[in-house]
Amino acid sequence: MKILAFNWQDIRNPQAGGAEVQFHEVFSRVAQAGHEVVLYCSAFPGAPHEEMLNGIRVVREGGRSLFNYRVPLAYANRFRREGFDVVVDDMNKIPFFTPLFVREPIQGLIHHLFAKSIFREVNPLVGAYVYFMERIALALYRRKKTPFIVVSPSTFDDLVSRGFEPSQLVHIGLAVDHSLFRPTGEPRSPTPLIGYFGRLKKYKSVDHLLRALPSVLAEFPDLKAIIVGEGDDRPRLEALTRELKLQDAVAFTGYVSDQEKVRLLQRMWFKVATSSKEGWGLTVTEANACGTPAIASDVPGLRDAVQDGKTGLLYRYGDISDLAGKIERLTADSELRARLSAGALAWAALFVWDEAARRTIDILKQRMAGARAGAR
Repeated sequence: MKILAFNWQDIRNPQAGGAEVQFHEVFSRVAQAGHEVVLYCSAFPGAPHEEMLNGIRVVREGGRSLFNYRVPLAYANRFRREGFDVVVDDMNKIPFFTPLFVREPIQGLIHHLFAKSIFREVNPLVGAYVYFMERIALALYRRKKTPFIVVSPSTFDDLVSRGFEPSQLVHIGLAVDHSLFRPTGEPRSPTPLIGYFGRLKKYKSVDHLLRALPSVLAEFPDLKAIIVGEGDDRPRLEALTRELKLQDAVAFTGYVSDQEKVRLLQRMWFKVATSSKEGWGLTVTEANACGTPAIASDVPGLRDAVQDGKTGLLYRYGDISDLAGKIERLTADSELRARLSAGALAWAALFVWDEAARRTIDILKQRMAGARAGAR
């Protein structure tokens, strides 16, 4: 197959997150299986216009703000003539509306819908723009019966509730690079150490963890928390840390290498995930693969990634008291931590990128075959 994909970012973009990890892990394996993969995405400072990344030909143009408007122009002026068999529309943030201009069979890919959660992340004007663009695009994809790969049962149910037919959707879950995320023998911290890792964005609600810490520290004064990752919400979170007088208990690491991430995950007693919504919660599964359980908000995506009472604990999103209580419970109970750690390792072992790639190849071939049959 010759595959063209549209996504806002590639794996090397400083703004890359779980969606970019998923695309790269799956489609690099698709390329290794003998298929040609071209990714068209936005540029960022210092990146070449074009390069090969693990078998994927990455073509970068334009900035993040208006990249969606470049996609139909690039398709018309360049890609339409290159003879692709299928186009992958990775719907992440503002949609590309590919059914309006793409001639080849389209396979959608979606992690989660922002819906009203976008207003937690941006100002009302930008939020309204994203919100209505998403709603208009969903109506188009639904009317055109565009098939979508979704990464979690929550996203599947969300799309069905918005009028998509279940036959339009297939669930292919996220996975873990088990050669990287695994127990290495790094010992747990001798004193309570918890943490967050991922992008620092407002909708991730990392401030909820900070607000829960004062009551936790009253019970466990030697507890420390590390915030691993980068993002535009970091200045606000650092200011809140100072406001709550948590400087001695909280450390911000910024960006760290994958190897350091694995080391820190094994040092942590458990990870905390506070997001208002996720496609799945890839960082939770990566922590689980290191034997680290998670406390996570009971929201779409995270409730799929965390088996409550088996691989971690769920708390009511936004309920700071409930979050603090779950942190205190898991900090105090070493037997519970050990049981959840064992469950986390067994759960994470089920998620393998090779299997996700194999199923993706099958879906793309079926999409091509269906389009050919419909054209007869």
